[in-house]
Amino acid sequence: MSDYDDVWLVIPAYNEGQVIADVVEGARKTFPNIVVVDDGSTDDSARHIATTGAHLVRHPVNLGQGAALQTGLTYALAQPGARYFATFDADGQHQTKDVETMVAVLRRGEADVVLGSRFIEQNGQVPWIKQVVLRTAAAVSPTARKLKLTDAHNGLRVLGREAAEQLNITMNGMAHASELVGFLAGSDLRVTEVPVDILYTDYSRAKGQSLINGVNILFDISLRERGRR
Repeated sequence: MSDYDDVWLVIPAYNEGQVIADVVEGARKTFPNIVVVDDGSTDDSARHIATTGAHLVRHPVNLGQGAALQTGLTYALAQPGARYFATFDADGQHQTKDVETMVAVLRRGEADVVLGSRFIEQNGQVPWIKQVVLRTAAAVSPTARKLKLTDAHNGLRVLGREAAEQLNITMNGMAHASELVGFLAGSDLRVTEVPVDILYTDYSRAKGQSLINGVNILFDISLRERGRR
């Protein structure tokens, strides 16, 4: 028995064959329950995932990270005893020690959703362009301001069961993060942030979100916020 039998890691993966097995095997040392959603990868990601002992769910075509997360959450919610659900990146940026801290906050009843933040404690690891985009995203979004978030687009999150059951991600791409923040701002769920350390390896930097993708996210946010008026 593990102390984390009631926790499920949900990992969306797209063409992460180079690293996905190492990421999953490392995470399983702490968290035995992991579902990886292979989001229509054209490389050998699925073959590598199948060697790890994680649950593998496959999209026949690439639908985007938002869709992959929703698929993974739906799968994890159906598993017996599942109470806590962590969204975890496939490229090695996230650390299980941070998930442990976030789960502990939920277990103590201090929140219903815990979001990771790269900016509560500055460690100098976040590339400056990414800092500008992410800080701007938090500043221009009324929903992020309502929740007093410092990092509205961090992919490391832990949700309690009530929150996970209510969440329904409909934006398939990267803008799903804005949709999730909007959902939280409009709910009665208690939301808090905790500082997390993101590992920016050469691989993750090469695979990471470009400036233009960041601009696209800001554009998606503005359209959604305008639609609410």
